[in-house]
Amino acid sequence: MTSTIPSPAVMDIASRPPIVFVQGEGSWLTDNQGRRYLDFIQGWAVNTLGHSPKPILDALALQGERLINCSPAFYNDQMIRLSELLAHHSGLHQVFLANSGAEANEGAVKLARKWGAKHGGGAYEIITMDHGFHGRTLAMMSASGKPHWEPLFEPKVAGFVKVPLNDIAAVEAAINERTAAVMLEPIQGEAGVFEATDTFLRDLRALTRDKGVLLILDEIQTGIGRTGRMFGFEHAAVTPDIMTLAKGLGGGVPLAALVAHKDTCCFEHGDQGGTFCGNPLMAAVGCAVLEQVAKPGFLERVSEAGGVLTNRLRGLSAKYGCGEVRGMGLLLALDLGRPIAADVAALALERGLLVNAPRPDSLRFMPALNVTDAEIDRMAGILDLVLGDLIPA
Repeated sequence: MTSTIPSPAVMDIASRPPIVFVQGEGSWLTDNQGRRYLDFIQGWAVNTLGHSPKPILDALALQGERLINCSPAFYNDQMIRLSELLAHHSGLHQVFLANSGAEANEGAVKLARKWGAKHGGGAYEIITMDHGFHGRTLAMMSASGKPHWEPLFEPKVAGFVKVPLNDIAAVEAAINERTAAVMLEPIQGEAGVFEATDTFLRDLRALTRDKGVLLILDEIQTGIGRTGRMFGFEHAAVTPDIMTLAKGLGGGVPLAALVAHKDTCCFEHGDQGGTFCGNPLMAAVGCAVLEQVAKPGFLERVSEAGGVLTNRLRGLSAKYGCGEVRGMGLLLALDLGRPIAADVAALALERGLLVNAPRPDSLRFMPALNVTDAEIDRMAGILDLVLGDLIPA
C-alpha cells in the first residue's frame, strides 16, 4: 500500500489511508487501482441498500429530470411525500427535512428550547449522556459526551447537562426547573455500540412525562431498519416527543429529518430553515429508501442477518479469547479484549476488508442492510486470518 497522499488540495481533517475509491456496488468498493474491498462500514451505517443500489439510482434519474430544487420557500411533492411516510411509520406528526444528522439534532434542540420558552416556564437545558455523539457543529459537540472534545473550540454552547447512560436516578437528579428535554441515542454507536436498555428507555419515558420535559431520541444511526425495526425505539415500545434521522434515511445521499409530535411543534415562521432543506431530489431518494425498507420481509431479513453476523463474531471471540458482542440487528461491535482495534482495522484493510475501530479495544460492523450470508462469511474469514496474525496463540 502506497503512503502517498492523493491530493494536497483536500483539507487534512482525518487520518485517511492513501486509497482512492472510484466505484461501489452492493457490499463492495473498488479503488483506482482496480482492487476490490468488502465494505462493512458503508459510510458509517449510511448505505442502507449498499453502494449505488438501483432504487436510489432510479429515483435520482427520474427526479433529476423533473425537479431538483425549487427553494424551501415553496412546497414540493417529494417533500410532502417523504414527510407523510415518516409520520406514518413513526407515529409522530410533523417533519422538517434537513441535510445532516448534526443539522437535524440542532433543530431538535432548538425545538425543545422553543417549547421550553413557550410551555416550560423558560426551560432551556438539555440532559444528554456521557459518551454520546450528536454531531460536529459547535452546539452538537457541546451536547455530545466525548471527553476529548471538552477542551476544543471554547467557549462551548452552554445548557447541556451530562449523566451516565442507563442511570435513571442520575437523570432524575439532574432534572430541575431549567430542564427542557432529555436527549440520547438508543444505541451509542460512536462510543463503541453501547445500548440504552429497554428498561432504562421505558423508565425514562415515564420520568420525562411525569416531570413535564421532552424526550428526544437521536436515531441518526439506529433509524431506518438498522436494528431490525424501522426505528430503534420500537424495541422498548416507547415513543419520543422528538426524533432525529439521517444516515440510512438517504441511503448514501445527504438527507436528514427532524420528526416531532404535534404537541411539541411550536416553531414560528423564520425560526427554522435551510437552503437545501426538503429539496425534491434528496426527498425522492428518501422515499425510495423507505419504500424498500418497509417491504414485507425486509426488516425480518435484517434481524436474521444480524443473528448470522452475531454468531460469526461470537465464534471469533471464543477462538481468540476476546470479549462480548454488543448491539443489535446490523449495528454490532466486537470487544477484542485488548487495545489492538486500530491494528486489526488497518491489517483488514490491507486484505480487502473495511471495518471500523471506534475504541482502542473494539471493532464496529455496519454492513448494508441487504448484506448476504455469504458476504458475512467472507468478512468473518478475513477477520479470522487478521486476528490470527495479531493475537498470539
